[in-house]
Amino acid sequence: TGLEKPSIRSYAHRGLDVDGDTYYEADFEIPEDFGEVGAILVENEHHKEMYVKNIVIDGFVHGKVEITCNSWVHSKFANPDKRIFFTNKSYLPSQTPSGVIRLREEELVTLRGDGVGERKVFERIYDYDVYNDLGEVDSNNDDAKRPILGGKKLPYPRRCRTGRQRSKKDPLYETRSTFVYVPRDEAFSAVKSLTFSGNTVYSALHAVVPALESVVSDPDLGFPHFPAIDSLFNVGVDLSGLSDKKSSLFNIVPRLIKSISETGKDVLLFESPQLVQRDKFSWFRDVEFARQTLAGLNPYSIRLVTEWPLRSKLDPKVYGPPESEITKELIENEIGNNMTVEQAVQQKKLFILDYHDLLLPYVNKVNELKGSVLYGSRTIFFLTPQGTLKPLAIELTRPPIDDKPQWKEVYSPNDWNATGAWLWKLAKAHVLSHDSGYHQLVSHWLRTHCCTEPYIIATNRQLSAMHPIYRLLHPHFRYTMEINALAREALINANGIIESSFFPGKYSVELSSIAYGAEWRFDQEALPQNLISRGLAEEDPNEPHGLKLAIEDYPFANDGLVLWDILKQWVTNYVNHYYPQTNLIESDKELQAWWSEIKNVGHGDKKDEPWWPELKTPNDLIGIITTIIWVTSGHHAAVNFGQYSYGGYFPNRPTVARSKMPTEDPTAEEWELFLNKPEEALLRCFPSQIQATKVMTILDVLSNHSPDEEYIGEKIEPYWAEDPVINAAFEVFSGKLKELEGVIDARNNDSKLNNRNGAGVMPYELLKPFSEPGVTGKGVPYSISI
Repeated sequence: TGLEKPSIRSYAHRGLDVDGDTYYEADFEIPEDFGEVGAILVENEHHKEMYVKNIVIDGFVHGKVEITCNSWVHSKFANPDKRIFFTNKSYLPSQTPSGVIRLREEELVTLRGDGVGERKVFERIYDYDVYNDLGEVDSNNDDAKRPILGGKKLPYPRRCRTGRQRSKKDPLYETRSTFVYVPRDEAFSAVKSLTFSGNTVYSALHAVVPALESVVSDPDLGFPHFPAIDSLFNVGVDLSGLSDKKSSLFNIVPRLIKSISETGKDVLLFESPQLVQRDKFSWFRDVEFARQTLAGLNPYSIRLVTEWPLRSKLDPKVYGPPESEITKELIENEIGNNMTVEQAVQQKKLFILDYHDLLLPYVNKVNELKGSVLYGSRTIFFLTPQGTLKPLAIELTRPPIDDKPQWKEVYSPNDWNATGAWLWKLAKAHVLSHDSGYHQLVSHWLRTHCCTEPYIIATNRQLSAMHPIYRLLHPHFRYTMEINALAREALINANGIIESSFFPGKYSVELSSIAYGAEWRFDQEALPQNLISRGLAEEDPNEPHGLKLAIEDYPFANDGLVLWDILKQWVTNYVNHYYPQTNLIESDKELQAWWSEIKNVGHGDKKDEPWWPELKTPNDLIGIITTIIWVTSGHHAAVNFGQYSYGGYFPNRPTVARSKMPTEDPTAEEWELFLNKPEEALLRCFPSQIQATKVMTILDVLSNHSPDEEYIGEKIEPYWAEDPVINAAFEVFSGKLKELEGVIDARNNDSKLNNRNGAGVMPYELLKPFSEPGVTGKGVPYSISI
């Protein structure tokens, strides 16, 4: 008839328990002319919510009907509305069977909510808000207030609205509470085992970190000598004063808590990170400092130098002379006088880590904070004939302050004297702290976690659960909103882990907003466009992946482009199956509303930018989807799962520099102290004991894969498996990912590739798709779930 049939009711009675699952059974009498089953409505008559895994309807002539649910169903006493679950067959809006059109539309209305009131734990409402919950506005402590992120002044992606009480002092702010709402099915599933890494992060933040703070008496105490740093890995931090808390700590981070049998003492004993296991002194060397810009934790910052001389774009009236002090003579002297600077620029031999203009406006503010010293920095590298980078110079700048003029100084590695060599090591420590902070706040938090949340909200508000694009994206969004809510609660909040351990202090998240406004572009989140935008690649149809790399041995880009192509081919096969004609894209109301909401609401502070891709053809959609799933899988894995391997030995990645350069306006006494004990100057510059151990604990937990991690292409989603074309495309996708494992192994064994092979060099494995559980430095999960 083309009309919706009256629904048929039945009660489900509890049946058997098998392997921890409880089966409920019901009998339906369905008339022959009922037609195909399109959806099932579920009412939970218990007083508690229930997790419904799947529903199978058996007894039809044409076989079983499978309905994958994986969802919490609220009690009817909490909310009388029934839950709707659609069958595993996917439909574009225009192709929806008429019997379920009404249900499809009603379900989306439910998920959008009405934007008022405080969200309750059982609700599934997706809505937007600004970041107005990081500080404690009603507190009497002025140090606990933070600006609102999101809006003209501090642009930012939107987060999920919780509707918590507004502040009494300033109703633009939301008050903080121990419960942070996320839509019910976004929460870490109780069905997952307790070893799920997200739960471990929660526990580490709420138990291990306070325990450390109570054991280390002086928060400003540094490490007196290098053996004291080594002792973290062979003696440990004594926890004997925590008798009541020890057992809970052991359950949270068993990898780190060891019982020393001879003494019976419990200690927090850190595992030696892979970097120092292979070469204890690699962190000290320039060749490793340079290599890590291409194969380390933050491969997203290195850029090609395209103009000489270097100049700041900041206002000289405020920040002083814009010209860099890195001179032509210095560079030519460092590269050996067989090439001019102009030739080096023209031949694409000079590269830069440039944190000058981003950080300089924050230098004087940060320097007022206790225990952090900041400069604007530029670091120049030269591409050697061996394909490796050689550091040539570091420039550190302080803008004018009070009656002091701008201060800037250039340090180079080839000072063949002891004083110059130690100043270079200190300058490197400052640059590494800048790179660590940028990595954590921008490459990691902002560009993956934070920018993905609006995609998740829009997908649930605008795409029906039976939409094929919803089903393509869904595995890439698992648990991201919950881990982000946890970050707002205890990582990026006022005086949280990030602020207390990274150089910008209370300006940390604000700095990520400045970077979002100045740098973030959706089109350049696609890996090929990102490499082109940094001058690291140019289009060339004759090269693999259609790109010629400026540095041929660039492990992140080499492996990343193979992974990008595999993802893109899978998305292409999927999209072309559901959109065989171009006009289906523009006529898909849900899809157009989804893309419009991402641009105009979720990333609304950027809505007028000219670079947003159009969505008119299947190719447009393929580009947009591939970019989103690259960010949640490859990009996130590359900047997250190596955190302990590279940052666990903190002299390799200090998160803060606590003392100024000895050459910046020194007193006679300060200079004398540096000359007599330069090693102590470096140790004073490094993070304090509590900063280092807190960060090491968190990095260990963040780098961990749980036993039930879900890696890309490993297992097929039930609704993909039902369609033979998609099933076949997935088999190809999965096979290509297994091939990539072998490609990466072969590259790591190639002695010509000096940036991933050599004496004591860590192989580059961050983009290997699969991994065993634990801290492995490899494995690409579908989603940002840690």
